[in-house]
Amino acid sequence: MSTQTVGTSLIDSEAHGLLVRLDHIKPFVMHETMVLAAALPPDAQWRIEHFLHSGRNELRQRIGNFLEWLHGEGRLAAPAEQQRRFVHIRLQFNVILAQFDLFTEVVTQRSEHSTGVWLSGLDALAQDSLRVDVTSPDKTSLVVYLARGAGAAIRRANTRLPGGKPNPVGIIRLPRERMIGSGIASSLIHEVGHQGAAHLDLVRSLRTEIDKRAAIEPNGTWKIWSLWISEIVADMWSVAKVGITSTVGLLAVVSLPRYFVFRPGGDDPHPMPYLRVLISAAIGTAFYPHPQWDELARIWRAMYPLTGLPAEHVAWIKKCEAHITDLVSLLLRHSSPQTGGRQLRAIWQLHERQPEHLLRLHQTWDNDFGLIARQPPSLVFAVIGQAKASGRITAKQESSQLSSLLTAWAVRGSLDNTSGGGRSRPSSEKSSLTETSFIRR
Repeated sequence: MSTQTVGTSLIDSEAHGLLVRLDHIKPFVMHETMVLAAALPPDAQWRIEHFLHSGRNELRQRIGNFLEWLHGEGRLAAPAEQQRRFVHIRLQFNVILAQFDLFTEVVTQRSEHSTGVWLSGLDALAQDSLRVDVTSPDKTSLVVYLARGAGAAIRRANTRLPGGKPNPVGIIRLPRERMIGSGIASSLIHEVGHQGAAHLDLVRSLRTEIDKRAAIEPNGTWKIWSLWISEIVADMWSVAKVGITSTVGLLAVVSLPRYFVFRPGGDDPHPMPYLRVLISAAIGTAFYPHPQWDELARIWRAMYPLTGLPAEHVAWIKKCEAHITDLVSLLLRHSSPQTGGRQLRAIWQLHERQPEHLLRLHQTWDNDFGLIARQPPSLVFAVIGQAKASGRITAKQESSQLSSLLTAWAVRGSLDNTSGGGRSRPSSEKSSLTETSFIRR
């Protein structure tokens, strides 16, 4: 056989091999075992399956077209050209696998005993925390999974995945070590804040306003606020939704050896941990005036005194501290077209998160589990976190109650969905998920 014939046969075999392996990638609903209460929200499940299904069918179509070409006019093409075209298809196959593996990490944990159901409850918390009072609400679907390590993260909806396609859902990664206590809400809602800020274009609009201030006051602190604004906005979102629960949770996350707490971040968009806690407390003071915020800031300063740091570094930190109030004032008064011209302090239900109101709710609910489970999840976390911060419940009581509530929200969500009360898939995407094949000779 000629080199041409052998090369064509080899590439043909490899292309068909791709198709065979592609057929082994099944929809998650066909190979992931989980109780119904642990399932992804219907919107998220649909978007993920539709996204992956579309990618698989596009690849099948491309392989089919390639095989048609290979046994037609491409039969006489140079082996180098045949190989070049096939390699591009194989790269797309690897992209499909990378996308599948990304969502596999999210879905597989739903089969873990208890954890899967808790994750479904956290999905409900995430979705509730995304809601703000604007005319154009964010309809993004959010899903949660756990990972090792202390930090949380989000892969926002509509950002680019491997291969360049937009992510169909927001994927929030949370640290296992935070399960289960009210502090999990601090990390989760911070990540939700990144998604919400993107929807409202807050980072760009705030950075534009801050940079104008920096141009007027070049020796001030506005440049560093501009660098850190994306994380500060996410922290503000968290404080707006769960109050003191957010700042206490943040304090726990950034309780690190002194070197890391005071280390300048260079180009890191995360604020220096020492200042980040103080900024969060200052936002809390502005949203919900109460002595607890000053007390928390005093405790934080006592944990990490400035003594022993280089004098120049201490001067810079104190300069930033002195201007935190100016930053917070700008944040609260900021408005953008996406907020309908409303100031940021008006897009959240801040009156429902005032400390005294939260404590009254805790007393009124009086451990009535049925009543509490019917409340918005972010409000419940705010109430329980405030009760713990005020010494009314212990960490053990908090964990036990939140575990039961996450389960209740998961079960309620699954029953709502099976009874037709859940959200339906987007009408523009109501197409069949039937797999199609394009194997040709």
